[in-house]
Amino acid sequence: MSLSCGIVGLPNVGKSTLFNALAGQSTAEAANYPFCTIEPNVARIAVEDARLDCLADINKSSKVIPSFLKVVDIAGLVAGASKGEGLGNRFLGHIREVDAIIHVVRCFEDDGITHVAGAVDPIRDAVLIETELMLADIDSLEKRKPVLEKKIRGQDKDAKATLALVEVALAMLDDGKPALGVEFQPLQLITSKPMIYVCNVAEDDAQGGNAHSSAVAAMAAGKSSTHLVISAAIEAEIASLCSVEEKQEFLHSLDLERSSLQRIIQHGYTLLDRHTYFTTGPKETRAWSIARGDNAVIAAGKIHSDFAHGFIAAATIAYEDYVSLGGEQAAAAAGKLRLEGKEYVVQDGDVITFRFNV
Repeated sequence: MSLSCGIVGLPNVGKSTLFNALAGQSTAEAANYPFCTIEPNVARIAVEDARLDCLADINKSSKVIPSFLKVVDIAGLVAGASKGEGLGNRFLGHIREVDAIIHVVRCFEDDGITHVAGAVDPIRDAVLIETELMLADIDSLEKRKPVLEKKIRGQDKDAKATLALVEVALAMLDDGKPALGVEFQPLQLITSKPMIYVCNVAEDDAQGGNAHSSAVAAMAAGKSSTHLVISAAIEAEIASLCSVEEKQEFLHSLDLERSSLQRIIQHGYTLLDRHTYFTTGPKETRAWSIARGDNAVIAAGKIHSDFAHGFIAAATIAYEDYVSLGGEQAAAAAGKLRLEGKEYVVQDGDVITFRFNV
């Protein structure tokens, strides 16, 4: 199953412009009116990793395959979305299906682009969106309670534990707090999803931000969350350029070192608590995304279920050893190849060859 991040925010904050840049093509209409995105647009975005190219060079690999993150452009929410306003029910449903949330807030002034609330105020906008998400979760939990209570009368012990968790979550949400925490994950609540704030600023503020983005930064810090400052308009223009040279020249003209898009993807990857192991050889070098803490059998199953079912061992070399010594044979000769068992917790950057028998 593909990991996914959903881009949310009010209408006209730059969500679809950002999505277009991420996708590298104008597949989502970006227009100056609410609800221009009627269906969620989806793109699979490669997670850049310089280690892939190093491994591929060593093994003269024919193919290089990165990890991917699915990004979903979800149409703008408005006040009352939790009650169905502005096509809210459909779009809240799309948010429930993603694993993490990229919350875009408008931090630029532009009289030519209508703001649905009349003036730019990213804190107000963020609170509005998050209130709607909390109200949607409250509604979901309240509807679940009668079902659980009926199961409890039938002596369902699991239902009793779930209802207790529902009551705790409702108390938090009624207090204006998102139901964050690992314990709430079984309830599949929107507000339990990890979130990053993306401050969309004007071109002139792309490097240092502005007062609006500073306010968002303070808000994010208060929530133990994180934020990024980007100019979606700049990113879309960069994405429209054909060559790497053109993109670098354009960035240089704006005194920017690099595009912000991969920072967003990397933060999304981090939000989902993922890391990477590699397989490499003459045919292909490939990055595999796994959850931190996954063991060797789980990692093997990412490649094929037969690898997990018939698991014998994971021949493992740390990335740094593999590269510095020049490949598997040299690393093995230097004693850097380890045969790990089923319970080995795979580390970021491990280069693995699975041994199995079916």
